[in-house]
Amino acid sequence: MWRGNRRIRILIIDDESGFREALARRLEKRGAVVSQAADGKAGLSALAKEPVDIVLLDVKMPVMDGLSALESIRREHPNTEVILITGNVNTQDGVNGIKAGAFDYLTKPIKIDHLIGKIRQAFEKLIRDQERMREEQFRAKMEQQLIAAVRLAALGALSAGTAHEINNPLAIINEAAGWLKDRVNKTADIPNGLQNDLNLALKKIESSVKRARKVTHQMLSFSRQTDSVIREFDLSELAVEVVELTRKTASENCIKVTATCKKKDMLIWSDPYQVRQVLVNLVTNALQAVGSNGKVEIIVTDNGNNAFVVVKDDGPGIPPENMEKVFEPFFTTKPPGEGTGLGLSVSKGIIEKLGGSISVESKLGKGTVFKVVLPKKKSKDFTKNAGLALQGEK
Repeated sequence: MWRGNRRIRILIIDDESGFREALARRLEKRGAVVSQAADGKAGLSALAKEPVDIVLLDVKMPVMDGLSALESIRREHPNTEVILITGNVNTQDGVNGIKAGAFDYLTKPIKIDHLIGKIRQAFEKLIRDQERMREEQFRAKMEQQLIAAVRLAALGALSAGTAHEINNPLAIINEAAGWLKDRVNKTADIPNGLQNDLNLALKKIESSVKRARKVTHQMLSFSRQTDSVIREFDLSELAVEVVELTRKTASENCIKVTATCKKKDMLIWSDPYQVRQVLVNLVTNALQAVGSNGKVEIIVTDNGNNAFVVVKDDGPGIPPENMEKVFEPFFTTKPPGEGTGLGLSVSKGIIEKLGGSISVESKLGKGTVFKVVLPKKKSKDFTKNAGLALQGEK
């Protein structure tokens, strides 16, 4: 009893050992994979250890009867079909079983051809249900991705427009502050105390303008879809480079930053500049999360087809209620003025555009782990579909 390359898995639950064993032999001769149990309770234990496709379930049994077992099977193993077997001429047990979720019922003595027909029908129904479930899950996933794409496109347009609108007055404010600073420092009759106060105020204005420009720069990065240049590079070297780029910030807070590379030469085809941007962002976030006297580690490994970069810290961790939001645009737990909430969203977009994925795991009081997966080999089909260019190609 095969379907394609798969043998049908059957569990016979019946307290009559002679009937059960004889039926098992006949089904095994026809190619089925058969297991046995002597009562409903033993059958549930067997199902918990090894799921099957079809259960042939006797109605009248000691310890746990068939209808009670059926209720548990439908609740705990919804992807398993049940055919009831009854020795009672009265069909009420079978009718009650079908109402409780059984596929069908047969009365003893059983004709093997009739039983095999029912098994095939039940298995075909099981396959159809599984395919329908996969289609529904795929459709739901596509709908979510479409909604997310529309939302991101709207946010991108809003971000670009807002950034441009803010940049113009920022430029005017910055120029005016610079002009005022020159006038203050060149005017001789301003008292020293007032001059110091004015310079301090102008310094705050310039600092605020710089911070606002950083925000608008991130907003523009979020909105733009720039082409990547794909070339071969050593991911291990890049990880070490990121450690060096962030070492000064780390040392100022007594944080140890290290890179562990399982291979000396981890060559992959991707965009090194964008990958570096993502890793610097992840390490910077980790440094901010750790605070001081902590540890941040970059670990580079591979499995042949993919390369993995893990950025882990021993910080306070992310609260469970925030885990699903960390990659959402503009979501941040940082104090006002210290973050835009775009860094991780931009990083996720970059990695997915490069054909990879990024995920996060975290435990409160233990720290956080970000995992980046990148394909190692170049693919012209991928680069064409993603709007990327291989270095050297026109």
